Amino acid sequence: MQMNYRETLKVNNSGNLEIGGADCTNLVKQYGTPLYVLDEKHISDMCAVYANSLKEYYGSGKALYASKALCCKAIYSIVRKYGLGADVVSGGELFTALAGKMDAKDIYFHGNNKTEQEIIYALESGVGTIVLNGEEVDFLNDICGRLGKKCDVLLRVNPGVEAHTHHYIQTAKTDSKFGVSVSDAADIVSDIMQKENLNLKGFHCHIGSQIFEIKPFLVAIDILFKFIDEVKRSLGFITKELNLGGGYGIWYAEGDKAASLDDYKDFVKQISDCVKQNIEKYNVEKPYLVLEPGRSIIGEGGITLYTVGGVKDIKGIKKYVSIDGGMTDNPRYILYQAKYSALLANRADEMPSETVSIAGKCCESGDLIAENIKLPPAKRGDILAVFSTGAYNYSMASNYNRNAVPPVVLCKDGNSRLIVKPQSYKDMARNDLDY
Repeated sequence: MQMNYRETLKVNNSGNLEIGGADCTNLVKQYGTPLYVLDEKHISDMCAVYANSLKEYYGSGKALYASKALCCKAIYSIVRKYGLGADVVSGGELFTALAGKMDAKDIYFHGNNKTEQEIIYALESGVGTIVLNGEEVDFLNDICGRLGKKCDVLLRVNPGVEAHTHHYIQTAKTDSKFGVSVSDAADIVSDIMQKENLNLKGFHCHIGSQIFEIKPFLVAIDILFKFIDEVKRSLGFITKELNLGGGYGIWYAEGDKAASLDDYKDFVKQISDCVKQNIEKYNVEKPYLVLEPGRSIIGEGGITLYTVGGVKDIKGIKKYVSIDGGMTDNPRYILYQAKYSALLANRADEMPSETVSIAGKCCESGDLIAENIKLPPAKRGDILAVFSTGAYNYSMASNYNRNAVPPVVLCKDGNSRLIVKPQSYKDMARNDLDY
């Protein structure tokens, strides 16, 4: 059974799964299930890899934490220690980042349809950069004018590179709600340059997510620098900043690359080398380089713990192992058919002997966490651990069927603490009004 173990995620001498030095069976006794558990050291190591590698291989630049992956105040307290900024896509994410003491100047506001209220909030909060879709130019300029503000912006450009990933998370195709085609972008650059309330710093690009190959990133860089040279020659525009997005993949299940810290370091090196080669090729000014590592900072840093309930064996067809969570705390299977790996945390040293499907508790036939997972024979009361759930699980959780969103626990050196409190039934009904 392939697992991407590390020193802070391993099977301990008791035969139990351990994360951040904490035995998962003890975590369940203390906090219950379902439970999101984060490995603080791994998250910190990933932040350090991106911050240090960017400085070593390129020099002037910054890595951003993707708020949409997991947004809570404690996470920002970790990432800002390493000099990372943050990207946000809503007023709520912006509020949380600021509450987590992120410097507003280090925040980038993304999104294809930012509302007027969100833009006003961002401008009044002092957000450093707003990333524009082409159709937002006049809208943002007018709001800035009313507020007497001038705003630094990046234009999101689609290089047309196809990344080998799920089609719902391919974001740089010509047919995308994000950004503008590189073939149309020069006219928009010209338009922004005429706006008295907008300061165009440069360009943003994001080709997709969960990408393991380096080549699509390098091809996108080549295309962008051809464009950067074009607008310099035709419009006299000097690109001061280049945000290359992110999307580097993480390990979820067998077949995925089990990347090490050195692999992510090499990713930054190859990106940096390609950028520098293009600077020399086109003889353009060196831009400030921004990377958005996305889920790779926190994805493998999290697991989710569940308690096994009923086990349904349909002879000759399928065996279902039911858990006390499901699509409400992890909707990625039902959305993307995302793959996961799992084991019994209280019997982690046992070899798997049967193939099962992990069923959630919601009243939906499609409420599954994974199919064709190999486990030892599970029984009621066992603890199931699902790996690589740090990103897009808590942040996408819902109260469907009025199930509570699980708490989040942070572990380091064997110690654990809540960073998101458990949700109660009263919490879920708080905004209900009597008829």
